[in-house]
Amino acid sequence: MAQAGVKHDYHLVSPSPWPLVGSIAAFVLAVGAVTFMKGLFGLPKGTWWLAALGFAGVIYTMIGWWIDVVKEANEGDHTPVVSIGLRYGMIMFIASEVMFFVAWFWIFFEMALFHNVRTASAIDEVRTAWATWPPKGVETVSPWHLPLVNTLTLLLSGTTVTWAHHALQEGDRKGAKIGLILTILLGVLFTSIQGYEYHHILTEQLFYSPDAVNSGLYGSAFFMATGFHGFHVIIGTIFLTVCLLRLLGGGFTPQKHFGFEAAAWYWHFVDVVWLFLFAFIYVIFGK
Repeated sequence: MAQAGVKHDYHLVSPSPWPLVGSIAAFVLAVGAVTFMKGLFGLPKGTWWLAALGFAGVIYTMIGWWIDVVKEANEGDHTPVVSIGLRYGMIMFIASEVMFFVAWFWIFFEMALFHNVRTASAIDEVRTAWATWPPKGVETVSPWHLPLVNTLTLLLSGTTVTWAHHALQEGDRKGAKIGLILTILLGVLFTSIQGYEYHHILTEQLFYSPDAVNSGLYGSAFFMATGFHGFHVIIGTIFLTVCLLRLLGGGFTPQKHFGFEAAAWYWHFVDVVWLFLFAFIYVIFGK
């Protein structure tokens, strides 16, 4: 333990600036976002620098805070009791992320299953237009082309990250590095394919039809669900890249590697969410 004479297994954190710095940065980011969208405090709509300043502060806080956590781990402050607390924290974080995606699925299911009920009081033309989901006249993305390739890509990345984890547990650092590198490359490939798919959708205007009632609703639900998942893939890729840098720098042991374990949990969560997205949004309700 860092302090002499400590008789317990808990880690008493030294005074840290990060909670205060992070709170201020988050506040600036929120005010900056409102200013950018609506204008505030005499600043015109479209003013971007305040939001950029807040975002930079949030990134700075994350980097500084996590560097401190890594130092604590290397100094032996993460005792078994502290490690359990870290695991509980990661589990609760992933649970909160699950509920975040439940909200987007709920929106999509609401319109896919009950669109006729929601328009029951509307005129006959509207009811006819909403007789199917997606709305009549809206051209969707085929699930058996790029979405299927992305599904296979993420499933393969789930096996490579598991390989890397088991290799690290067995003391095979070379195998862990190879598995981790392959996982990161697959994550980059997934993001690239999704970016190409978005470009194709926007270029061909697949989700827009002037003859369909509220055709933008389908596109909005689609982009919010898949877009936020894509953002999580980028975060997970960064998470794994940091783990790779730590591994290349001599960090992690077969007994002490929760940072990598947490990254693997997060990556598997991203995999599972995509399977639900592919099954329901692309296949079942995307035809």
